[in-house]
Amino acid sequence: MEKICPKCDHVNRIDLELVIEQYVCSNCNGLIDFAENKFVKEISNSKYFTSLKVGQKGTIEGKQYTVVAIVIRKIGRDYKWAEYYLKDNQLNDAFLSESEGHWVFMKPLSQAFKTTRYGATFNDENYRKYETTQSSISSAFGFFEDSLKYGVASYSEYVRGEKIVSYENHGENRVYYLEGRHFSNSELKLAFKNLDFIPSKVGYGIVQPFFIDTKQLINIFGIIAIVISLLQFYNYSTRTNYEVFRDSIRFDSVRNKELISKSFELKGASAPLEVKLYSNVDNSWANVELSLINEKTNETEYTSKDIEEYHGYEDGESWSEGSKNEEFNFCGVAPGKYHFTISAQKQGLEKMSAESYFSPDGKKSYTLDTYGFVDVTIVGTQDKTSYNLENLEINNPEIAQELKVAKEFTKSNPNLTATIIDNDTTNPSVDIIASWKPVTMWNYFIILIIMVALVVLSFWGEYAFEKEKWSNSANSPYPNN
Repeated sequence: MEKICPKCDHVNRIDLELVIEQYVCSNCNGLIDFAENKFVKEISNSKYFTSLKVGQKGTIEGKQYTVVAIVIRKIGRDYKWAEYYLKDNQLNDAFLSESEGHWVFMKPLSQAFKTTRYGATFNDENYRKYETTQSSISSAFGFFEDSLKYGVASYSEYVRGEKIVSYENHGENRVYYLEGRHFSNSELKLAFKNLDFIPSKVGYGIVQPFFIDTKQLINIFGIIAIVISLLQFYNYSTRTNYEVFRDSIRFDSVRNKELISKSFELKGASAPLEVKLYSNVDNSWANVELSLINEKTNETEYTSKDIEEYHGYEDGESWSEGSKNEEFNFCGVAPGKYHFTISAQKQGLEKMSAESYFSPDGKKSYTLDTYGFVDVTIVGTQDKTSYNLENLEINNPEIAQELKVAKEFTKSNPNLTATIIDNDTTNPSVDIIASWKPVTMWNYFIILIIMVALVVLSFWGEYAFEKEKWSNSANSPYPNN
């Protein structure tokens, strides 16, 4: 269809054969009466930025629509929104409404819906009244089946989630009933290609859905909970925790060196490897250095644990702190073949310094201090004697000879300290027990707790979202709005 403006001779085209009463010239903004082909008045050019243009085509819900007209409406002086009049190829009507970046797609109803003071009923569903507003036309573009009325029109809107029904009273028995739904920006981009401008969203739209579908989230989490419960039950009924390593390690056997344990194999899915340590410490400490080594990949996990237990009697009361036991996990250990490297020490049997030497039979140690003395200790006892190094060969030739032999022996056997025997019978060793724990309820309950927490957060977020969405309504269902 082509219409030549009688004021400026501009050709106004649209790719539909419409029956119209008026149109607005896209060149001079003149409102033209179609029947008499005469200029009626000039339409003010609104500064409102529109996303769509008259004549633009798009596909919504499988139908191709053409934008035939655009009306910018206003409340007072400041608040404006855009209404896009659409026609499909059979000239059926539809509308897009955009307000502060929020879009609603609407279609006309053939008959009125039932209304009450605070709500409406449509298709056996109850809608809550959002607001009744008075508005007028700020600007217009395109082709109009009915003549434009610049008086005040009344809009009443009723909302149910993402759906809306409304009626518009333009006077002179011109009352229109419509139904609609939320129309997202993604739908807009799919419907109308190559858009130059999409307005930014301000606040929440009156039929904008919450960012998360809480009911769907509950359904999804419910299915996940059933699946992981079945898997957990299967895992619990078909697999058992089992001990993979147990040994009692003498402190004197790992003095100044590491012990490589026997190999053990872990089968099943990745799971914690629980390690328990016990040492009969009594007002003393012990330390265990433990490395878990994957024999295939050589990946190593290292830990160092102190075992301390102290007690006493003070101010008429007994006290104690620490424990003879320590327990920890190597987390998320993959299945495979492993071994430990173990090093341990305890109070009274610390690693000897570089200035310490040992007799070949392991019964004596010789420690040189910075004052020119050598301490000769009977290993495993508190029997220690100091000798002056300056006159050692004259005064104690036997000790001097022993020291000389110990130096040569230690020099040629730097790692051979296991021969130093620990005679402490109260705490000679540390017990190490490792258990593979493929069956654990901890992760299972953690997942369930997280899912419940997410559902609760979703409910709370949706409540806050809806409360804010209804904050501009005089009929809000939420208190303090």
